[in-house]
Amino acid sequence: MIYITMAFSNKLHCISVFIIISFLTLILFASGLDVSNNVAPAPAPGSDHDGVLPLAPKHVVIHNIVENGEVLNVHCKSSEDDLGLQHIPWDKYWSFRFHVNIWKTTKFRCHFTWYGGGSHYFNIFTVARDDTPSGKTPVCRECTWEVGKEWKDGKTPMCRVDGDGRTRYCFEWDDDSL
Repeated sequence: MIYITMAFSNKLHCISVFIIISFLTLILFASGLDVSNNVAPAPAPGSDHDGVLPLAPKHVVIHNIVENGEVLNVHCKSSEDDLGLQHIPWDKYWSFRFHVNIWKTTKFRCHFTWYGGGSHYFNIFTVARDDTPSGKTPVCRECTWEVGKEWKDGKTPMCRVDGDGRTRYCFEWDDDSL
């Protein structure tokens, strides 16, 4: 009978220790959570110089700054995804997220239209330009594009904004490469 009581006592002891450890783990985990009602500010638009790993997450942000202040209509798609027609009010943003595929062939092409601006195409993300360390532009994880404002030379309406918010890599439309 003594052996049975000891065995029961050991089981009870093990269960008690398990409950205490579980409770302490729960308290430790809960103390690390931020459960405040404060809304974190959105990161400033810009491009980060990382994300070159295979299957790297990417975030493309399109900022409507067309010079006539009109709504920018955007239809972006890749060979796998059609993001549908989006209407971006002037000085507002629209964005999408994706991962570069394992073969590093991911490309998103967008069709841009706005009243008084015509119809234009642009490859908003290509691995060769946006995800290659030896490319002409830095690798970006967050690729922020300003659309529609003509810069210094009067013919570069697509500019990728670097993380500092001042450096721009500007390009012409890809209308000829349909």
